[in-house]
Amino acid sequence: MTMSKKISRREILGFAASGLAGGALLLNRGGEAQAQTAPARQRWEKSYSGGSLSIRPLPPALPGKDYRPVMIPNGAALPFKISGGVKVFHLIAEEVDHAFDAGLRAKCWGFNGRVNATVLEAVEGERVRIYVTNRLPVATAIHWHGFYLPNGMDGVGGLTQPYIKPGETVKYEWTMRQHGTLMYHAHHDEMTQMGMGMIGMFVVHPRNPAPEDWVERDFALLLSEWVIEAGTARPNTLKMNDANILTINGKVFPSTAPLVCKTGDKVRLRVGNLSAMSHHPLHIHGHHFRITATDGDAIPLLAQWPETTALIGVGQTRDLEFIADAPGDWPLHCHMTHHVMNQMGHQFPNLVGMKAGGLEEKLRPLLPAYMSMGHDGMDMGRMAEVMPMPNNTISMKGKAGPFGDYISMGGMMTLLKVRDRLKSYDEDPGWYDHPAGTVARQATDSELRADGIDLSGLGADSAKKEIPRQP
Repeated sequence: MTMSKKISRREILGFAASGLAGGALLLNRGGEAQAQTAPARQRWEKSYSGGSLSIRPLPPALPGKDYRPVMIPNGAALPFKISGGVKVFHLIAEEVDHAFDAGLRAKCWGFNGRVNATVLEAVEGERVRIYVTNRLPVATAIHWHGFYLPNGMDGVGGLTQPYIKPGETVKYEWTMRQHGTLMYHAHHDEMTQMGMGMIGMFVVHPRNPAPEDWVERDFALLLSEWVIEAGTARPNTLKMNDANILTINGKVFPSTAPLVCKTGDKVRLRVGNLSAMSHHPLHIHGHHFRITATDGDAIPLLAQWPETTALIGVGQTRDLEFIADAPGDWPLHCHMTHHVMNQMGHQFPNLVGMKAGGLEEKLRPLLPAYMSMGHDGMDMGRMAEVMPMPNNTISMKGKAGPFGDYISMGGMMTLLKVRDRLKSYDEDPGWYDHPAGTVARQATDSELRADGIDLSGLGADSAKKEIPRQP
């Protein structure tokens, strides 16, 4: 998407008049022959809503031929048909029995059998027709978030259209005058319907891609948050905060599918945030990235700068691009510490440093299952898996890692797996096999002595105990 030239009305008319088919250009490593570079932006543009609606659409473009579809971890793209030169989708809003992770299911609302992970894809210049069938027990409407479109297609129930009543099917139709990473979501009783899961990503590929647009791995990731009380079967959408489940494409770690890359791949992460109340600073390990687009609009190369954490605000999308040139298993996660653990313990008193003494022995005659916890922190992921727990809930964190210890992260987290050799992008390559001498390990006494570190008698005031290193 970076530096790509958005299609103009003149181009659309020209393409249509000449009868050129739409594309067959993207899979040739960026389509250099047709690529055009946008001039640096010098002034305000004439339109911030896409310009004239009186345009003639271009022929529909095909996945694998005219564009490379995005990868959707734990999800899928919505199929389409072509009818009369129009790309036709059928989106079905319905109740979905959704598994967030082993041990936690809930009756959510979603689209076409999935929650947060049904992605629409189109190409700039083509006309789309989207039928939305409402199989929910209540009325709804679907807003196309960030799109240039006629006002009557904007999808705000009661304002720009009548509600889609239960059992009804409504038709939306417009011509794509933009490309980028966009979204869609319910726009009637949003607190309830978005909180129940009626959100999704909508990716529009460029018609005239620049060489900079090409990436080997193009991932679509939608962030969300939920309140699902232990033992309950439905999300509680009435709470304004206190989310206890944080998801990427509707899954929590370790059920989030890893992002598998070959060493040297150029990677794009299309990240959208349709959480109810929380912005998410998404952080990647081992790499820097550039934010190349915001809310579907490209950022000029000269305006980009390196980051390791990008704040994705509620209702925003960001495209993050980088070269995956560091083999390994790298976390990709929200940097809000409570967002990488399930069942956040914010209603629990802080017991760090407390000496339990004989408390357990005194209480067990009254409460046989009592177990004091929290005085060493909440590093209890593995323990939580064997503890008695209420029905339909999940432990605080993580999974067993390759070194026998527990990865104390969960929630809004996944793994970027970069490998020199891969059998398949679609197969988890397993844990990374570190080259000899590249893993942090316990220091030996001789190493400590050589570097002037004396641990004998180290007390609470450790800064005064180090001895000068011998010359």
